[in-house]
Amino acid sequence: MNRMLSTLLKILSFLFALNSISLYFYFSSHSASPHLPETQQNPSNTSQFSKPWPILPSYLPWSGTPDVRYRSCEAYFGNGFTQVIDVIPPKSAARSSGGWFRCYYSRTLRCSVCEGGKIRMDPEKIRMSKGGERLEEVMGRGEEEELPEFEEGAFQVEGGSGKKQGRLVSEEFLDQYVPVGGILRHTMRGLMKSIQVADENDFNCEEWVEEPTLLVTRYEYANVFHTVTDWYSAYVSSRVTGLPNQPHVVFVDGHCEAQLEETWKAMFSGLRYAKHFSGPVCFRHAVIAPLGYETPLFKGLSEEIDCHGAPAQDLRQNPNDRKTARLSEFGELTRAAFGFPVNRHHPEKPPNDHNVLFVRREDYLAHPRHGGKIESRLSNEQEVFDSLQTWSSNHVECKVNLINGLFAHMTMKEQVQAIQDASVIIGAHGAGLTHIVSALPKTVILEIISSQFRRPHFQLIARWKGLEYHAINLDGSYAEPAVVIDRLKNIMKSLGC
Repeated sequence: MNRMLSTLLKILSFLFALNSISLYFYFSSHSASPHLPETQQNPSNTSQFSKPWPILPSYLPWSGTPDVRYRSCEAYFGNGFTQVIDVIPPKSAARSSGGWFRCYYSRTLRCSVCEGGKIRMDPEKIRMSKGGERLEEVMGRGEEEELPEFEEGAFQVEGGSGKKQGRLVSEEFLDQYVPVGGILRHTMRGLMKSIQVADENDFNCEEWVEEPTLLVTRYEYANVFHTVTDWYSAYVSSRVTGLPNQPHVVFVDGHCEAQLEETWKAMFSGLRYAKHFSGPVCFRHAVIAPLGYETPLFKGLSEEIDCHGAPAQDLRQNPNDRKTARLSEFGELTRAAFGFPVNRHHPEKPPNDHNVLFVRREDYLAHPRHGGKIESRLSNEQEVFDSLQTWSSNHVECKVNLINGLFAHMTMKEQVQAIQDASVIIGAHGAGLTHIVSALPKTVILEIISSQFRRPHFQLIARWKGLEYHAINLDGSYAEPAVVIDRLKNIMKSLGC
């Protein structure tokens, strides 16, 4: 008996030690940024005000190794930002007590994540509307008023003793590392162009922000697809720069308040608009995120990204350049931001109980230039929904709960919950389907596509996440309810229903 007890204690001790070692390696990969000089790291302040990163089952290390293969899945979706350009090296900054600045360039995505210490922003030198207003207060306002125009010196980096004053980077630098590409108004490039190296005596701040802060400019801020590209860019930028906690966010734009801000606030540690600062503000550590247009989610619409979703556990054991778990990692972050469990592969329901979520398109007022009417992608949407409702209520093989996904009238948390609880997601082509990025691994997608909107947005997201995807391609915008029901029947059979 004593021998058995001794053996049991040894086994428990071994398991405890093994778990401790695993936790050490996990949290050491989330530790303070290796990119910052010691003088810039202030973990006591950061941890006091910033949310810790959640533990994500699909998390894979973001270490920036230079051998990431060009146009591989990791180069697109992970840390392909392997070329480091020290504009003001951190070691030099530490010696002179001034600021520092560097960029990480991705040859695959043709854009950069940039960061710096002792960065000053003067809101008076950024021409744009204030931002954050209630939508009803700014109806009719033009988009050009909401996008920033930067005067020289809108941003500065403290030069420290003996540093040359003037523009931080040249036009040649911008052409090489922040190229315009197909973006007509590249606001990140405009921000970078405005940065001046300032004498320490002229570096006056009314407020210091001690926590790491992302500087983000949004374009189509009321559209779920484009906002997901912004979220993804912000997340990638945080990981590339090794931020130890979830950063704060400053919107360098003048857009009004939108429903999607709920997720920004949940996903990051804080949110402010640039024009809401009363005067010049200095950031101990600022990160400039690429535009959403520069993410693989958007670039994949115009260039071939040959990647398929795979479980992170498989990739840990057998790395594969043509597979990725990054979108699963990001989807888990989204669910964790709202307090939902992230270690589930199936909805928490009995085996013969399935939610079928029908994502609806409905009229709502989206932004100041919007009339409140959406363009119909499925002319008989209500008829299809009613037919599915009748079919599901009479389905005897298993219980099918048809969920009416009126997302425009649901909070973001409610939308994410509806996605994660669904076994099958159905919808006409529309931005609301972008939520499948947060779907569980075994979720099945059925997209109804009218002849005018044959675009691959959601087929690609499903492929990059490793989700089963089906499409019904229409001749026009009318879907035969019987055809939709038949496709759903086959899907339900594959689920054992």
